[in-house]
Amino acid sequence: MSEGKKTQRRQCRVAAMQYIYAWSINRPNNLVDDLTVFFEGLEEERDYYSFAEELIHGMVENSEDIDDKIMGLAKNWDFSRIAKIDLAILRLAAYELLFRKDIPPVVTINEAIDLSKEFSTAESRRFVNGILDKLKGELDRPSRTASWE
Repeated sequence: MSEGKKTQRRQCRVAAMQYIYAWSINRPNNLVDDLTVFFEGLEEERDYYSFAEELIHGMVENSEDIDDKIMGLAKNWDFSRIAKIDLAILRLAAYELLFRKDIPPVVTINEAIDLSKEFSTAESRRFVNGILDKLKGELDRPSRTASWE
């Protein structure tokens, strides 16, 4: 993958994580309108963030299943006590792991760890990694390659 594409994907994941964070605090009545306002506030044109938009829509549409999965894996953690930024990172990564077979699981986990390094704490990074590693172990597909089933 070219460096430019990698950088764009990273920026898209950052944007998706930021939106999911805001969404978790104040869920909009109209997702389409809310996304329009959100993307207007970003540096690049909306088309640049098409990957972010895919991730956001996918996570929101599957949020109940994703949250159930995170709750099941976060043993001994009260779901409401998970830091909102960590939850946004977990929701984004869980969506990718569960529903985006075109992205290798190790890529998703590495990206989530990088997001937690940039936006959260060292302790949170270990928590995020632990949850996602458990989830990866439940997947019925290779960890290092994309699957096109």
